[in-house]
Amino acid sequence: MKCVVTGGGGFVGSAICRSLIRSGHDVLAVGRNEYPALVAEGVTTAKHDLAASPETLIALCRGAAVVFHTAAHVAMWGRREEFVRGNITATRNVIAACRAAGVPVLIFTSSPAVIADGNDLRGVDESHAYSQHYVAHYPATKAAAEREVRQSHGSGLTTVALRPHLIFGPGDTHLVPTIVSRARAGRLVRVGDGCNRVDLTFIDDCVAAHLAAWQAAQTRATLVGGRAFFISQGDPTPLWPWIDRVLALHGLPPVQRSLPVWLAHGVATALEALWTAGGIRSEPMLTKFLVSEMATEHFFDIRAARKDLGYQPMYSVQEATQRSFGRSSANVPREQ
Repeated sequence: MKCVVTGGGGFVGSAICRSLIRSGHDVLAVGRNEYPALVAEGVTTAKHDLAASPETLIALCRGAAVVFHTAAHVAMWGRREEFVRGNITATRNVIAACRAAGVPVLIFTSSPAVIADGNDLRGVDESHAYSQHYVAHYPATKAAAEREVRQSHGSGLTTVALRPHLIFGPGDTHLVPTIVSRARAGRLVRVGDGCNRVDLTFIDDCVAAHLAAWQAAQTRATLVGGRAFFISQGDPTPLWPWIDRVLALHGLPPVQRSLPVWLAHGVATALEALWTAGGIRSEPMLTKFLVSEMATEHFFDIRAARKDLGYQPMYSVQEATQRSFGRSSANVPREQ
């Protein structure tokens, strides 16, 4: 069975590709680069910019039983047009290609950031409204893309949006490498009292959720189509003790410095103003969105995913962390 994975070279996309290959499917990974490691494992790859040439994307999707749209422009800072292109335009093209190519199922990798408003989010479910005010381009454009995916459900196309939170595990290219690199550079600062709890998602369970969503879309389309689902380990975890544990498993000391939330927010506001005025492309040390992510509580009710998708996380956060970084130094990113 042909499966298309956009962003197939990314952390989530490549993990989905490998799982599908192991299950005997024909897999096409679509992305901006070449992926020789995936090719070596039996994945077919296609180099394509999702925000351009819709006709090419239609041809790539033709004959597919499902499209997993994992590609996104993920960053704490940058020009709005980059986020619009990478998140909204690309997603519109994927939806249009699915319709034109007759693809029956589209699974979209979204994010809980679509409801982030700078306040604590404690155990909220999918009935929680989208934010009325976003402090960064990433959550704003991701929310717009998710809305379009959900609204496109129907007329032969079943769509499901998944919201995995803070994904980590072997092969991680974003969360833990960012933590480790900031710590090694002396730029990792705790914000707030360090007691805020967050949800985390282990990559194996994230992949399982995507496959469960595909299965549910085939068998229970009227129940799950057009909906969004929070995905995590279902194990809210104090963020900063977890970060300290990750650092210890990488041979690094715990975070020593801290800032009160009010001061961190003020610094982030000033830095954003300075970066905007100067047209600086690099990411500031602090942004308002990053401060919010580091200081607030954000964990979610995953009962809908358990009940309607049949999703069941296999590991606790502690078990997943040990599996990711505690078994051998091969899992520990080395300094470049």
